[in-house]
Amino acid sequence: MTSRGRKKLGRRARKELLYLGALLLLGVARLLPARALYAVSEFAGRCAFRLLGRERRKTLDNLAAAYGGAKGPAERRRIGRELFVNLGRNMAELALYHRLDAPRLRGLIRMEGREIVDRELAKGKGIIVITGHLGNWELIPAFFAALGYRGGVVARRVYYEKYERLLSRLRASKGFKVFYRDESPREILKTLRSNGMVGILADQDVRKLDGVFVDFFGRPAYTPTAPVLIAMKSGAPLVPARIIREGRAHRIVVDEPIPMQRTGDRAADILRNTEAWSRVIERYVREHPEQWVWMHRRWRTRPGTPPAAR
Repeated sequence: MTSRGRKKLGRRARKELLYLGALLLLGVARLLPARALYAVSEFAGRCAFRLLGRERRKTLDNLAAAYGGAKGPAERRRIGRELFVNLGRNMAELALYHRLDAPRLRGLIRMEGREIVDRELAKGKGIIVITGHLGNWELIPAFFAALGYRGGVVARRVYYEKYERLLSRLRASKGFKVFYRDESPREILKTLRSNGMVGILADQDVRKLDGVFVDFFGRPAYTPTAPVLIAMKSGAPLVPARIIREGRAHRIVVDEPIPMQRTGDRAADILRNTEAWSRVIERYVREHPEQWVWMHRRWRTRPGTPPAAR
């Protein structure tokens, strides 16, 4: 077997192990009380921070790049450790999805800014909710569906069929659609035209997507333009929101829509409007750095990188 073949086999084996691990977690979640599952998941998060050296190094390197001397090594390590614990809690809640019916979700999460959502929906053009990988972002659409709002989320397809089917079933069980970003935006626009809500996670460097470089923590970061393009085409407001973990409860905060600039210079408008919402996401991360996914290579793509290399 060639070296390339061994690597491919190894990647497939790792994916299969992750899938089996997810099935095991879902099985355990049906046997353990929620409190015990949280304790196990929090412990697993602490262990992951110690044992997953590559992910820990990326987390600490990105924290150092973002904060420089503003946060010392001990503080950056504390933030990194808390991030891994938060991700462990996220996994516990994903495993508990079958127990989180609408009444439980409404009891678990409180919301600030619902009046903004209702006011914007009253205009009849739908809403684009833009957020980041902060807190437990998977709970945002589930909560909105529990309140009776219609819509869906834009998601990246997981390129491992078994895991994708599992994740799709979990999401569908909460009553919201999933729009894959490698598909036509037709269904997204249709949802907005019917005055629905569309959630977009847009805080990552995705080379396959059209984007522009905007400032993020003082460094140029390749940022997708799709949220602005959809907003400009549909007329739907771009409404920033985030979910913050507070112990085992959560708080969703909805902010006022991003004012969209329309000067007639399309390229300049796309850049300025992308900069505007990216600044809001940066503010969210600065307020709760221990709940954002610092292991993501946010500054991977550099200015001047040829499109074919992205």
